[in-house]
Amino acid sequence: MHGAIQSYLGILTKALLSTTKETVLKEFHEQRALKIISGLQNFNKENVASVVTAADKVCVSSVEPAAFLAAAEAGALMVEIGNYDSFYDQGTIFSPEQKKLVQILNLTKETKRILPSVTLSVTVPHTLSLPDQVKLAERLEQEGVDIIQTEGGKCSNPSKSGVLGLIEKATPTLAAAYSISRAVKIPVMCSSGLSSVTAPMAITAGAAGVGVGSAINKLNDVVAMIAEVRSIADSLGISAYRYTSSEEKSLTL
Repeated sequence: MHGAIQSYLGILTKALLSTTKETVLKEFHEQRALKIISGLQNFNKENVASVVTAADKVCVSSVEPAAFLAAAEAGALMVEIGNYDSFYDQGTIFSPEQKKLVQILNLTKETKRILPSVTLSVTVPHTLSLPDQVKLAERLEQEGVDIIQTEGGKCSNPSKSGVLGLIEKATPTLAAAYSISRAVKIPVMCSSGLSSVTAPMAITAGAAGVGVGSAINKLNDVVAMIAEVRSIADSLGISAYRYTSSEEKSLTL
């Protein structure tokens, strides 16, 4: 009897996780997914809490698969191997010749082993050439990754200000989203260097969702963060109804 109960609970858990994954991926399939990035090396609890308050669902990024367990137990609906931008200032560069690419694949396999039913996103390093980014994305798709994320804002230094500068800033990640989305069948999230101006361009380029970081977490006021999230959401045509409850919550803090 005890064994039968355990078996039933196991089946029930898998069913619930499967439903959760379908819920997360539904927004990508509808090209209306919006991820707000607080920063992989952001250890300011108040800032992270503010960003989470301004967001809808929680995704946790790390380069240590074991760390995802606690995050999933705490309620994270998606985990991600990525947000490498924070490492580039430290001199960590990903190239085809280095073992880092093998490391990314190994991290992916380990994460799938630990959390086989949780939605997994993996970032493709922008330091690779576009053809190599595509090759890695194809390998990741073969490994069972649910979402491929692009990056590139860190390497882009706009020469113009205003709207032209925003478009320049987003060019590398937009190019990656365009190339990768045409090579894989799984959703592509365009991230890094995006704004309310360039987020719609990402969707047009082939992305199923966008990730925005500095445009949000550089703000020090929760209400301002929510306003920016709403602005980006409106630019994507995913009206602010999804953020109403979050805004009301923040105003009561």
